[in-house]
Amino acid sequence: MINAPQLLTDLKRRLTALEDDLRERINTLPDLKVGLSGEWQAARAANRTAEPFESWSDQVITQAGVHWLLSCVFLRFIEDNTLVDRPWIGGTPDSGRLLLAKDRHEAYFRAHPLESDREYLLACFTEAGSLPGLHTFFDAAHNPVFRLGISGDAAMGLRQFWQQQDPNTGALLHDFTDPTLNTRFLGDLYQDLSEATRKRYALLQTPEFVEEFILDRTLTPAIREFGYREVRMIDPTCGSGHFLLGGFQRMVDEWSRAEPTRNRRDVAQKALNAVAGVDLNPFAVAISRFRLLVAALQASDVQRLNDAPDFKIHVAIGDSLLHGQRFGLSGQSGIRSDELFDVAQSHADTGLAHAYASEDLAQVQRILGRQYHAVVGNPPYIVVKDAALNAAYRSQYASCHMKYSLGAPFTERFFELAVTGRPALLPLPLGEVRGEGGPRAAGFVGLITANSFMKREFGSKLIEQVLPRLDLTHVVDTSGAYIPGHGTPTVILFGRHRLPQEQSNPIRTVMGIKGEPSAPDDPARGLVWSAIEEQIDHAGSESDFVSVADTPRATFAKHPWSIGGGGAADLREQIDAYAQQKLTSVAAAVGVMVVTGEDDIFVRYNSADFQRAGTSKAILRELVEGDAVRDWDTSPVCTAIYEYKSNGRHEVHSGLDRYFWVFRALMRPAIYFGKTKEQRGMHWREYGVIVKDKLGQTSTITFAEVATHNHFVFDRGGKVFKQTAPVIKLPAGASEDDHLGLLGLLNSSVADFWLKQVCFNKGNGGIGGGISDEKWELRYAHNSSQVADFPLVDNRPSDLATRIDTQARQLAASQPAALLAFDLIASCAGLVSATGQNDREIALPTRASLDTARARAAQLRRLMIANQEELDWRCYRLYGLLPAKSQTSDFEHAAPPEVALGERAFEIVLAGRIAAGTESTTWFARHGSTPIIDIPSHWPADYRQVVQRRIDLIASDRNIALIERPEYKRRWNSPKWNELEQAALRDWLLARLELPRYWPTSAEQPPQLTSTSRLADAARLDADFMQMAELYAGHADFDLGQLVAQLVASEAAPFLPVQRYTEAGQRKRTQWEDTWALQRREDAGEDLTTSVGKIPVPPKYKSTDFLKTDVWRLRGGLDVPKERWVSYPGCERGADGSLIIAWAGWDHLQQATALAGFYLDMKDNEGWPPERLQPLLAGLLELVPWLEQWHNDVDPVFGERMG
Repeated sequence: MINAPQLLTDLKRRLTALEDDLRERINTLPDLKVGLSGEWQAARAANRTAEPFESWSDQVITQAGVHWLLSCVFLRFIEDNTLVDRPWIGGTPDSGRLLLAKDRHEAYFRAHPLESDREYLLACFTEAGSLPGLHTFFDAAHNPVFRLGISGDAAMGLRQFWQQQDPNTGALLHDFTDPTLNTRFLGDLYQDLSEATRKRYALLQTPEFVEEFILDRTLTPAIREFGYREVRMIDPTCGSGHFLLGGFQRMVDEWSRAEPTRNRRDVAQKALNAVAGVDLNPFAVAISRFRLLVAALQASDVQRLNDAPDFKIHVAIGDSLLHGQRFGLSGQSGIRSDELFDVAQSHADTGLAHAYASEDLAQVQRILGRQYHAVVGNPPYIVVKDAALNAAYRSQYASCHMKYSLGAPFTERFFELAVTGRPALLPLPLGEVRGEGGPRAAGFVGLITANSFMKREFGSKLIEQVLPRLDLTHVVDTSGAYIPGHGTPTVILFGRHRLPQEQSNPIRTVMGIKGEPSAPDDPARGLVWSAIEEQIDHAGSESDFVSVADTPRATFAKHPWSIGGGGAADLREQIDAYAQQKLTSVAAAVGVMVVTGEDDIFVRYNSADFQRAGTSKAILRELVEGDAVRDWDTSPVCTAIYEYKSNGRHEVHSGLDRYFWVFRALMRPAIYFGKTKEQRGMHWREYGVIVKDKLGQTSTITFAEVATHNHFVFDRGGKVFKQTAPVIKLPAGASEDDHLGLLGLLNSSVADFWLKQVCFNKGNGGIGGGISDEKWELRYAHNSSQVADFPLVDNRPSDLATRIDTQARQLAASQPAALLAFDLIASCAGLVSATGQNDREIALPTRASLDTARARAAQLRRLMIANQEELDWRCYRLYGLLPAKSQTSDFEHAAPPEVALGERAFEIVLAGRIAAGTESTTWFARHGSTPIIDIPSHWPADYRQVVQRRIDLIASDRNIALIERPEYKRRWNSPKWNELEQAALRDWLLARLELPRYWPTSAEQPPQLTSTSRLADAARLDADFMQMAELYAGHADFDLGQLVAQLVASEAAPFLPVQRYTEAGQRKRTQWEDTWALQRREDAGEDLTTSVGKIPVPPKYKSTDFLKTDVWRLRGGLDVPKERWVSYPGCERGADGSLIIAWAGWDHLQQATALAGFYLDMKDNEGWPPERLQPLLAGLLELVPWLEQWHNDVDPVFGERMG
């Protein structure tokens, strides 16, 4: 039997080895590289890719490696299940087939003694390809194994891998014997064999229960309407073929039921003719084809491939969005209804003429050149990163808008590929002649896709321009269902390719109320999924998990969609109706202030990182990121390079020329709004986006673009706000009270509820990221358009907002990071005398002062919780949600006592439900609170009465009960004090170790390398450092040498690339160095237009490109040095033995001077042998290009050019 998990694990390791082998062969065999380069250039010319050759070729190499493995897997499956008489590679030992395979191998080499196992395996593939049904798998024109051959040694290892036996039992480690011929394991290989491919193509299997649900409402009714003889089905994004297999089996059943005497082989071919598939991923297509072949063999009762007919399988490699004919609705104004559904002539010849070597252009154009009675699938919904491909899709599909996901154009394409319906003919005006074609039934469409288009701005064109012209019949919210692997919230759409029968015809809507409480043992029997299946055909039904309604079609013709069940949609309408105006009517601007374009270049979490690189403080500004906007505060803020004047005009600072130079090839060609920055009249090193009208007004309300709850903060000026922290600007002259009144409404639970109805639910991860167990864990994208539409009431709770805002600022000032701010160190540094004594009067924090601050912070947090409750209940009154005759004092309290987490009214109600066994939640455990079912007795009596009335109203009022839930109530989820304190102390100590007193340099004292032991010796003389180190260690008898060594090692990067990067990372580093070499030639005046063309943009790094996670943390995707020290592993002095280091704030010349001095010292005084000195020389060699570039003036001391 097949051990699928072990097979996947072993093949992953084998794939890595094959990729390395293929890469080495391509680099050593010019013909291979020339062939690949030609294919890449053709793809670039056809605008199918804008990737640099190295990145593009990486995925080609992965595809080739996967095909070598899959080709062997196919043979092994065929062999072990005796579909052929003589095995090629292996077989079960007890059957004697393993011995037969070995004999065959020996016989081949007796006949071909000069060949290798590569030729043997290719000969096996060729022979297998001659068998009926297998020619498409082993087609020399399209299978990359015939173009990109592995080495003989790698082929030998691969062949021997399939013959490995368990030493204890003698059984094959990978036995493919399966009496049922189940090929499901191939789906697992498809999804998980290559992580890079999985991310590139968004590989994700569709569970069988989802596939059956969609086929039940597409293929099955299509068979009824069009007949089993005529019906055709396609999955334009077929992946590993789940929909195709399901459709094939249904067609086999239909033919068998209708014509029981028909030859089984003919039935199998008829069923194969009825299903078609296309996928961009070559090995996905290979798997789909193989699975269909095996299914056809089973359906036709064929036991041997030699006895099988040559089955024709209609699955092709290609891009369904670009290949094939377009079948759009013409939809021009004034066109007659009988012509509306003819093929859109403007799209008739847009099929892409380019094909990669793996693609059979004629086959894919044939499959995509016709329409189908059922179109089904699970299209990818990633955002296309390749600029050329992104632009190609955008030029073809109306639904491609802004930063669209592929779900949008694929929805459009799915409907296009369905048979276009023609309505019954209408009378024509006198004298007009009717065009060809009569009434025709429309094809059925069903797909599961990301629901991001429903609320994110890019979906507006799909919703408002494309879908209204189609007969959308069902919208099924599956975001709360547990669908294995689908971390992205999804929706299932059903429809038909025709105009809506009537605009008044409603759309059946399944609306989510509550998500799956936990991952079910059987996802097909999950509570949410079961509710969807049971209720979809019953309008008006409602359960704990979904409600079903027939929604007016006009509701779905406007973006965004809001399909909350259980009364949520009605409550949102009530809030809208009660408001007097929208936010957009009172704001001067709502939206993004800046997009740096490359945060790794412009932004640092510690301003010292910029100052270490010599950046002037004058061009640094505090920058707010969305992740920092929480609970009325924006701490901690980042620091950003900001080369702009107060009016937003860019001003180049020459001091940053060297810093930006290394990123020029990356930044210069970057596209924003369809143009480079220079084409837009900007300097290439400006931010990607800077909205000048949002810079003038100092006061700003900012908000977290992505968060589980609503977080809005009032800022009084001086900061820049990234796109993840959009801003609201009120008109000039607006007072602080105006801002705070608006802030109160926006931070209320009413606002959170309303925003969750219109904003995109991002779930709890990406594709394959899992699901959130509870609604309060879900992250929402609060985009500016939706926020701008928030309904406002005239009465604003400015008093409560002022109170909470004040407490939030006091709380921020009490945090450890504020008490141990780096500015304190910097200001004190100048007061440290030459003797090392500190002459300042400011006292450093002590254990007692930190404990006092901790208690104060906890008290402030409890007061903020209490006042937030008052704000929430005030807003219920302001929006007309409280009983009409109630008094203000019934549900509000003027001076509430401190309230701890777990003590709010909704939490007491929730705790009661847990105690009664009617609800389970991790809310209390996750937030470190204790559930209580009684109102705290220590509160004043009048406040207890208010809380009791709140509890009673939650029990009796559906609207209040809907909002007073964890998903709409602030979490107050902050890091633990101990963690904050340790982080602040650590940062203080690290910053202290960078002070000039530890790294003295002058004309008389050149820079010198030192060791962590010597650094610790210097720290021992620093009384302030010792005091803070004791606080950090938690005791007085800490090991200073060990502490300093640990601190430095975590913030240091090795000096040699080979000590920083993995092999993959070193390849990327080489690409960057090649780009820099071209830039130097360009700077020298050389015209690269003809010899090079555009300087290639090197790829970004990934975490797996670095040998250590600390170095990845310090360097990031652009390998930007943010380390505090440079380390020299392997260069330790014999007597010392600790790590040798240099301060990272030195420039290249200072580093080279220190390294050269250390080299001479080790050579002349320590007597190091050449092999120990060699790394030091390699380090100097790494610095030489930069010395030549930046430090090649004649040195006044040495009288020569240092480069």
